Amino acid sequence: MNALVDEIIQLKEEKNAVILAHYYVPDEVQEIADYIGDSYYLSKVATTVERDVIVFCGVSFMGESAKLLNPEKTVLMPDADADCAMAHMADPKKIEQVKKEHPDAAVVCYINSTTELKTYSDVCVTSSNAEKTVRALPNETIYFIPDEHLGRYVAAKVPEKKFIFNAGYCPIHNDITRDAVLAAKEAHPNAAVLVHPECPKEIVELADYAGSTSGIIAYATESEKKEFIIGTEDGVFYELKKKNPDKTFYPVHAGQCCPGMKLVTLEKVRDALKYGIHEVHISEKMREKACRPLDRMLELAR
Repeated sequence: MNALVDEIIQLKEEKNAVILAHYYVPDEVQEIADYIGDSYYLSKVATTVERDVIVFCGVSFMGESAKLLNPEKTVLMPDADADCAMAHMADPKKIEQVKKEHPDAAVVCYINSTTELKTYSDVCVTSSNAEKTVRALPNETIYFIPDEHLGRYVAAKVPEKKFIFNAGYCPIHNDITRDAVLAAKEAHPNAAVLVHPECPKEIVELADYAGSTSGIIAYATESEKKEFIIGTEDGVFYELKKKNPDKTFYPVHAGQCCPGMKLVTLEKVRDALKYGIHEVHISEKMREKACRPLDRMLELAR
């Protein structure tokens, strides 16, 4: 393992590369990354790193976002099949239909979406900036894609606006049930419940805190409590334990695992660097259209 890590470090310097990793990839990959974070943090970092090559340890929409914001840089994905099911869960024809029926509506697109869906959108958001961004929009009507649960979470925070929802979801968060949360609370009565707003409404209502992955980590780190039940992908436990070695973390249930994120391995990071494989390519026409909502997100989130 050490020889592999040494090889990655050497290749990274040779190729003038930076390694970005999402909180949900395996622990050993997070360990060798230059930057670890949620999608919003990494989308910002991607625009500031002064390296020629970005190795994005995450799923496809993340690599695409990095390429959109850094067209002159080489963006490599360790695994070409690492994907997010929710990123595809909106239909361009439905978006056009909604815009026709509600010409004043802003199409607000969760960053967890394909480049194609971004081209149909007015602004992108992440779980950590969605409320602030939606509030800053002049539009009174919001069509939120692709995640219905995050859309409903934001709608509850911004009741002065009218929301149209899309039937998309993250399979991992959608599978967290009320019964599982109640069972976890019964098993660990002193634990605070921290969940991601991609969870269904009834799960968010049971939580002591709902927020982005980075928000969950910050809450647990700042809290005086010593035990926490975590309602998000289990990759986040690496950073939670690293920052809080004196605290205990429990999943709501076993198997809170994103199969796409777990495809990323050290061997694949090495191979991406060594052979320059799985490069992200986006046409200039597509990039121009998809960049507008991303740029607007970064502008409004300031």
